[in-house]
Amino acid sequence: MREGFPTATPGQAVGLLGGSFDPAHEGHAHITREAMKRFALDRVWWLVSPGNPLKARGPAPLAERLARARAVMDHPRVVVSDAEARLGTRYTAETLRRLMARYPGVHFVWLMGADNLAQFHLWQDWEWIMHHVPVGVIARPGVRLAARGARAAEEYARFRLPAFAAPLLPRRAPPAWCFVNVPMSAASSTAIRARGEWRG
Repeated sequence: MREGFPTATPGQAVGLLGGSFDPAHEGHAHITREAMKRFALDRVWWLVSPGNPLKARGPAPLAERLARARAVMDHPRVVVSDAEARLGTRYTAETLRRLMARYPGVHFVWLMGADNLAQFHLWQDWEWIMHHVPVGVIARPGVRLAARGARAAEEYARFRLPAFAAPLLPRRAPPAWCFVNVPMSAASSTAIRARGEWRG
């Protein structure tokens, strides 16, 4: 990393997985590995957010969440980053604008679990995101049907790539999105906190 930011060269396909990671767990690592395979990504960056605007309660300290994430996701093509804190951004669209300006020529793909697709229309400037960055959606336990009935899925149905075309996603002009089914991991940050295994 240079200047505290991940490195990427023009032409590379880089998946961005954002979230509070409070705490990071094997489920995050699992969908990251699957996303790299399915969407033919050169790199994935975990963007560990300072806080989640959709959650009233603040997460554990950023340094603790970064350390946990790096322990969980040890892969040569995955970078755990505090880029949002360094950029001073709070919302995904704002982060994407700054990253796209900082890394011209890089093919970014926004990655999300199907649970996030179900509430994607609540995100600030979500339609801007759809129109500027391809979106890769990975199945999550119990939310396949809710995700498929999501407002974003319905409004952008004609821009959806079939799963067999997933490797083409990074270089498709947005709007473009793809939903892939993958072997499931039931790991959950909420459940880990509820069991008292994370003090966040």
